[in-house]
Amino acid sequence: MISPSMRATPLAARSRAAARSRAAQTVTWAAGLVAALALSACTGQEEPSRGNSPGASPAAGAASSSGPGGLTPEAYRTALASAGPAVGTRLGEIAKARSLRSLRQRIDRAKDAAEAAAGQLGGVQPPPEVGPEHADYVAALRGIDSRLDTLAEDVGTRSLCTASAVLARLGRSDEFAGLKQAGADLADGGDFPGGVVKLKPPKQRSRRLGNGTVLVSAVRGGRGSVTVKNGGSADGVVTLTKGKKKALSFYVRKRASAKISNIRDGNYRVYFTTGVDYDRGARAFTRDCSFSRFDDSLRFHTIYSATQVRWTSWTITLNKVTGGNARTSPVDPDDFPA
Repeated sequence: MISPSMRATPLAARSRAAARSRAAQTVTWAAGLVAALALSACTGQEEPSRGNSPGASPAAGAASSSGPGGLTPEAYRTALASAGPAVGTRLGEIAKARSLRSLRQRIDRAKDAAEAAAGQLGGVQPPPEVGPEHADYVAALRGIDSRLDTLAEDVGTRSLCTASAVLARLGRSDEFAGLKQAGADLADGGDFPGGVVKLKPPKQRSRRLGNGTVLVSAVRGGRGSVTVKNGGSADGVVTLTKGKKKALSFYVRKRASAKISNIRDGNYRVYFTTGVDYDRGARAFTRDCSFSRFDDSLRFHTIYSATQVRWTSWTITLNKVTGGNARTSPVDPDDFPA
């Protein structure tokens, strides 16, 4: 049955219409194929220039700085220069420390710089020609990081007490030698100077002053005297202060005694420090240092009479002795008289 709104089409007419429809579809599909091929050809021509255009994607820009096996030499040189020199700079700044607190802070900064450089360069793929040298350099950075951690602990225990002592011990370490060699190898292997360490640490020394050497003398001219006996195993420096000022300071060698005369009247507090290798410029022992103070002050008093003059003479010991009556207390190194 056929709906009143439709008309029947003869069979021959339907066949001709179907043929025309198939032909149209074939032409349309062919045109689409040609358009697709044309678009593909156009894309192939434009792709190489896209990486150099201002609107290139980050991935395309990154690829342009890399060779088949890693960064190009120019890109690697830039990466190395942004990480390596900071380590050498921070190591050199340790020499500027003038107190134990400052020394610890500068060691920590150098440690942070080494850790940051190792992390930054550890994710870098270097040019193939310096692959082994790059790996050695990153390992050396991690080694120096660990060594600096140990040096900070040595400062905390007073095994090391000055910047020169820290740098001297650093310079004797395998880790520092490894870092210098690794940086030099990178420079020689491909002209990459960013890892070169120019720091020249001082040598470890064992300096001593003569027994009784006076370092500060601001209260001489009186009649009083003080004798210091040092029965310990380390040299010491004894310092008398009046108020907040250093009045007298002198050197006493281990297992020796020293007497200082002509001290003016007054009340003086007595401090002493002991250790190894006295740096006169830094006014401190560089290794195995300790800092103490006598709890009681020393009073020097001169009495004049018609027939005589009497004055005070003190004798103190830096080591514990049987029957001793003088108590001492440890002192924070940063509070010790400068």
